[in-house]
Amino acid sequence: MEKYTHGSRNTSGARAGDEREGGPRRIDVHVGSRIRLRRTLMGMSQERLGEALSLTFQQVQKYERGVNRVGASRLFDLSRVLDVPISFFFDDLPDSAQGDCAEFAEGRQRLSDNALNRRETLELVRAYYLINDASIRKRMLELIKPMSPTEYARDHA
Repeated sequence: MEKYTHGSRNTSGARAGDEREGGPRRIDVHVGSRIRLRRTLMGMSQERLGEALSLTFQQVQKYERGVNRVGASRLFDLSRVLDVPISFFFDDLPDSAQGDCAEFAEGRQRLSDNALNRRETLELVRAYYLINDASIRKRMLELIKPMSPTEYARDHA
């Protein structure tokens, strides 16, 4: 029986979106980084996420690094446990990871993955959501918006 392979192949035989032949695909690495981002923002350990999904923390690590692909049912489970829509895992997908997919959201200013993975960003978001009073959170956001670049302030006013 022929082995199923996902994605089209380029002239070198590698799949579209591959980092290198035999290595993790860029899209899998991106989805894994989004899993890690959300887990970290929630203050959840790999062990705790693994328990919620009936996985070992080593399996969670492999998903987060993109070594293991996340199937549809697992992605659904992750979205429920991490309390995000499935689309969250594909947000800010770099053009290089899209392979044959059409580009989307052209011209939209995106945060780089580096900015989202900085400890400072994670601490800021975690502290923001620890504020129980929604009106205080809203006032904090209104305080910060004018300090942002004009494009962000204009688009999110």
